[in-house]
Amino acid sequence: MNDNPSNPNSGDRPSGPTPRISRGIFGWVVCAFFVIMLLMLLQQTLSKPEAKTITELYRMLEAGEVEKLVIRDTAIEGTRKLTGGDQPNVNRQFKVEWPALAVDSTLIEDLNRRLREHNPEGTVKHEPSNTWLMSLIAPLLTWGLLIAFLYFFVLRPMRGAGSGMGMLGNFGRSRHKVNSREGTRITFADVAGVDEAKEEVSEIVEFLRNPRKFQHLGGRIPRGVLLVGDPGCGKTLLAKAIAGEADVPFFSISGSDFVEMFVGVGASRVRDLFKQAKENSPCIIFLDEIDAVGRRRGAGFSSGGHDEREQTLNAILVEMDGFETNDQIIVIAATNRVDVLDPALIRPGRFDRQVVVPMPDVKGRYEILKVHARKIKTGPDVDLQRLARATPGFSGADLAAVINESALLATMENKDFVEMVDLEEARDKVRWGRARKNRVIDEKDRIATAYHEAGHALVQVLLAPNTDPVHKVTILPRGNFGGATFSLPEQDRHYHGREWMKAQLRVLCAGRLAEELFRDDVNSGVASDIRQATHIAKLMVTEFGMVDEIGFVHLGEEDGGQNQFWGVPGGRNYSEETARKIDTAVKQLIDEAYADARQLLNANKDKLDAIAQALLKHETLDGHEVQAIIRGEALQKPTLGDLLDDQRSKPNVVMARPATPPPPTSIGPGPLPQPG
Repeated sequence: MNDNPSNPNSGDRPSGPTPRISRGIFGWVVCAFFVIMLLMLLQQTLSKPEAKTITELYRMLEAGEVEKLVIRDTAIEGTRKLTGGDQPNVNRQFKVEWPALAVDSTLIEDLNRRLREHNPEGTVKHEPSNTWLMSLIAPLLTWGLLIAFLYFFVLRPMRGAGSGMGMLGNFGRSRHKVNSREGTRITFADVAGVDEAKEEVSEIVEFLRNPRKFQHLGGRIPRGVLLVGDPGCGKTLLAKAIAGEADVPFFSISGSDFVEMFVGVGASRVRDLFKQAKENSPCIIFLDEIDAVGRRRGAGFSSGGHDEREQTLNAILVEMDGFETNDQIIVIAATNRVDVLDPALIRPGRFDRQVVVPMPDVKGRYEILKVHARKIKTGPDVDLQRLARATPGFSGADLAAVINESALLATMENKDFVEMVDLEEARDKVRWGRARKNRVIDEKDRIATAYHEAGHALVQVLLAPNTDPVHKVTILPRGNFGGATFSLPEQDRHYHGREWMKAQLRVLCAGRLAEELFRDDVNSGVASDIRQATHIAKLMVTEFGMVDEIGFVHLGEEDGGQNQFWGVPGGRNYSEETARKIDTAVKQLIDEAYADARQLLNANKDKLDAIAQALLKHETLDGHEVQAIIRGEALQKPTLGDLLDDQRSKPNVVMARPATPPPPTSIGPGPLPQPG
């Protein structure tokens, strides 16, 4: 902390009186110490033992008036027995002064005998005398320890913080993390796939490097920048890169760190954070997940007159609006719920600019993969461009996980570098889970899964080009799926046409229909297909206006289905008659898709059976192999059992790891894969 009153960045509160206040508090503590010592001495004086002679002591022993005796070197201290006429707080202590007293075992035994004859519960002890020095040191040591505790754990933190109540005052201290100029090593070179966002924040970096350049023409840099994007898109990484490029301190804190069980703590932490930022300007304050404290005020119920979250938000609003143009502080916040933020927080003058950090396209994914691939050893067959095409819908965090998982898989296989097959398996593991090759599956369920996935794959190929090309079909369980049909979009799909969505409905219906045609039975594995088909049909009816009976009308839920004021699921904004029309239109779309899919499968039963039998034999087929089966060609692909038999038939040959099936080329997100 900087308490120099001449420092222009030390905040609005004058720092000069702070030392005087601290010395005054310490002076009061010293005065209290002497008052306590005086009271202790006064108490010892008032409770001074009554002087007795040795003759009076023997008389009291004979009368049974003594309760306890303590024999010291130069005196005998005793406690008189409490009688019925005495008050509870009466002084019962007495003392027999006898400088020439010879303390020996005979005296102790005599006094003990006389005391027990008339008071069996009485006791006699022999202790060395306490000198006046020991009597003074004991209380001084006790109070000295207490004063030291108060000074080091209460007064010093108060002086360091400038406010609060010692350890309790630490609740109001900000819990931010500070990355210094030397500690922030991330630059724009470490951020890929968000070129437009980097260009938009580059002027912030230029302002922090050369603020006079902007002040020359009277321009004002945005006081706050709000980074908006889906989770894992790189909002935090982009903020760190801004700090690294500008070579300034980076104050980072999460929105949830402001809120505590004590009312007012969040606002105190906000003030402390901005105070320290002003003392270290130019700098960057990064508020991650700001929606934790920046939600719209007035929503929901309040437990009292003050809401902690609203007090924290008010403090943030005041601090941001109180900036001066020469403060050289940039506030960067990140959220994926910009729709719930308070309008006062995102107005011009606070968060002047919203920078969208989108999901990366194929070019961005390739750049991100190159950045992360620099950290691992890759083999000559690794094609990052192919992997980028194979990962549509992956965020930057997903791609980083793919690279890391591939390195782990290669390590477990004792490889010298990461191969393309490791990257393909890591991609499938990140998106759909680990393949459960050792899972014991009943043969009936295995046959049902094969026909189910064969139905998906066949209809998807027959409906081309309104569907994405089939990439891979497998009946190996992966994650929660018993089997899956993967598709590979030829390009990133930003919009979905009506014919494409109708084709997806037919593909989703084909799984159950294939089971009905060849097994005359269905099972619960089709639940995910039904859910996806219903969701697509409802979107076509209520959101996209693709049904003539409903028309060009939006009938979806507002505000993501949440009531703006009460935070509960919002009611529908249409009548019962319209609701019946929506239900009828949704069912009609699915019934039409079901009928068309049935017609396609009935016309191609031989192809469906061929794909299912190939899946039962090989367990996994790629897109080219599915196309070959549909054309009537025979597969020359060996099975796992064939490879093992071939190895066993060769003498003096060490059993090698079975060859891995040809790696898939890519996978697509969309409504597919269709789990079996």
